[in-house]
Amino acid sequence: MTQMMIDWYVPVGDELVAGVDEVGRGPLCGAVVTAAVILDPLRPIEGLNDSKKLTAARREALFPIIQERALAWCIARAEVEEIDQLNILHATMLAMQRAVAGLAVRPNRVLVDGNRCPVLPMPSEPVIKGDSRVPAIAAASILAKVSRDREMQELELLYPGYGIAQHKGYPTPVHLSALRELGASAIHRRSFAPVRVALDSADSCGDQIQAGAVRRHAVNTSL
Repeated sequence: MTQMMIDWYVPVGDELVAGVDEVGRGPLCGAVVTAAVILDPLRPIEGLNDSKKLTAARREALFPIIQERALAWCIARAEVEEIDQLNILHATMLAMQRAVAGLAVRPNRVLVDGNRCPVLPMPSEPVIKGDSRVPAIAAASILAKVSRDREMQELELLYPGYGIAQHKGYPTPVHLSALRELGASAIHRRSFAPVRVALDSADSCGDQIQAGAVRRHAVNTSL
């Protein structure tokens, strides 16, 4: 497979450039996962592209190749509690900082997919659609996507009934229906509106049941 993308930023001399991407900003549950990758120009990887444009099988095949051939890589995350405390944007920036800090080799420059960069101790720049334009960002997107998808498969076993393995936590009709029926689990993001609605609905039902029990008790004691 030919690598169909443009090297948006060409390293100068021995400059080390890290690509950074995230997966999991939109889902209603689970962590947001990020990755940072410094590719080795002497060991190119064929077929890199935005992880969303690759099949699951192709992503899985590229995952160990990226880990083996890259000069450095790191997968990081921000947990559900951090997302609810900080908000999803700040939690994502934190997870990106962790990914860059976790690299075994310090990059001279960091290119981040999207239109925002976290605060980093080295020059950084956002790249719109970077996962389709910069090979290092594409590699990071694959590591983050595969890592999070695997985790969703595991969480499906711990929290059955929500269909997490299929929709990966995104607000699909199946997921929203399960939220209404089952309520929110421990891995759901309380700061996200559909989850708040499910929690409020559960609280409302609980209040109604409690009120009904009180009324029945009052009737019984009056007889």
